[in-house]
Amino acid sequence: MSQAPATSLQDIISHAKEYGFVFPSSEIYDGLQAVYDYGQNGVELKNNLKTVWWKAMTQLHDNIVGIDAAIFMHPLTWKASGHVDGFNDPMIDNKDSKKRYRADQLLEGKAEEYQAAGQDEKAQNLLNEMGRLLSADDLAGVRELIISEGIKCPVSGTANWTDVRQFNLMFSTQVGSVAEDANMIYLRPETAQGIFVNFLNVQKSGRMKVPFGIAQIGKAFRNEIVARQFTFRMREFEQMEMQFFVRPGSEMEWYQSWKEARMKFHQAIGLPTASLKFHDHEKLAHYANAAVDIEYQFPFGFREIEGIHSRTDFDLRNHQELSKKKQQYFDSEINQNYIPYVVETSVGADRLFLATFCNAYTRETVGEGESQKERMYLKLHPALAPVKAAVLPLVKKDGLAEKAQAVTQSLKSSFRTVYDDNAAIGKRYTRQDLIGTPYCIAVDYQTMEDDTVTIRHRDSMEQERVAISELKSKIGYEVAMERILEAI
Repeated sequence: MSQAPATSLQDIISHAKEYGFVFPSSEIYDGLQAVYDYGQNGVELKNNLKTVWWKAMTQLHDNIVGIDAAIFMHPLTWKASGHVDGFNDPMIDNKDSKKRYRADQLLEGKAEEYQAAGQDEKAQNLLNEMGRLLSADDLAGVRELIISEGIKCPVSGTANWTDVRQFNLMFSTQVGSVAEDANMIYLRPETAQGIFVNFLNVQKSGRMKVPFGIAQIGKAFRNEIVARQFTFRMREFEQMEMQFFVRPGSEMEWYQSWKEARMKFHQAIGLPTASLKFHDHEKLAHYANAAVDIEYQFPFGFREIEGIHSRTDFDLRNHQELSKKKQQYFDSEINQNYIPYVVETSVGADRLFLATFCNAYTRETVGEGESQKERMYLKLHPALAPVKAAVLPLVKKDGLAEKAQAVTQSLKSSFRTVYDDNAAIGKRYTRQDLIGTPYCIAVDYQTMEDDTVTIRHRDSMEQERVAISELKSKIGYEVAMERILEAI
């Protein structure tokens, strides 16, 4: 039996659409670039990922609580956070193809070419120089670096580049009943600020003591000019963020602690260690004194799925200055007032979905000789699978269908169970494999005699005989979120 990963991102996109995971948004109108809808199986997988993240944060930690802040916020929020003045991407156009690119992504692509050729030092030097130029806001230098590296437009094949310029990524809209009198507000580009402006509300109402964290799952919006790679980079996306408030001076200790904890989470949900790595930032964001990404090896290379940042007291201090409302905490242990420092963990729900989906997409060659054939299935952790169990009667007659439906009903309140009697049972097994269902329960003639059924295991295709009375506890144990939480 041999296994092979997905050969391309196109494999993933095709499978996701065909089996109800992800559809292009408003596809009947030819879609909208970089906007996607989650289908009937995709929404289940994504919800399961959000649930296990939420439980890992708020259930496993006594000092972390959750909130759900509004998408619309007072526009001064984004002035204080630095997004109005500094939330930009460096853009460059090719004059011949008229295509627009992010300058930093062109240079990162060149560095990846060097790495693939075994020239790691050359790649790192290039990234370091890019980081230095971007930190200094030397856009002319960035353009010269692109030209000196011989980077060409993949469409036109030329290096006829425009100047590099900054482009703000925030969407704006109007609030008010009359357009002429409307005030401009923004769709939030991140969920973190909703946490910061509620810091004192949560701390006081929950009598929280530093260190403590506030978690949130919510939509964010960025006007990405170069949006590609399926659900990896979208204009409307979902973040799972936790801001951890700590005593100044202890932030690096907590930064290291959360860095390790978050890597452990990704391994616990089934992402292999070999496909994950840390990547320290060459250029720090305006609010950070330390930052690292957890990257996953997608079919298009290692890319960020989560960022861990030491944000210092940047956000709370700026909100204090602009709002004129104190954002301080009295620490009774040291008898001192201070603005807490913050360590942030921020994972993209859509990116985590894509990483989980890519990792689960499995092709295997099974059988020997002439009976050899290719098998495809989604090797999802049982707790994350959209459907946990499928009940399949061997045939529709002789009371087997009714018995199978009764079994389905008995399991539905415990975990997501479906009934399927359409086509030969082999085809039904395959259908469930393709959406990642870990257990198929076959109801046959022996079932009618002794109330036992056959459980077929997705990954091994092995079958075992089990009493109907044992199904709920046996399968329930395997598909429970606790199996992931225990491993964190």
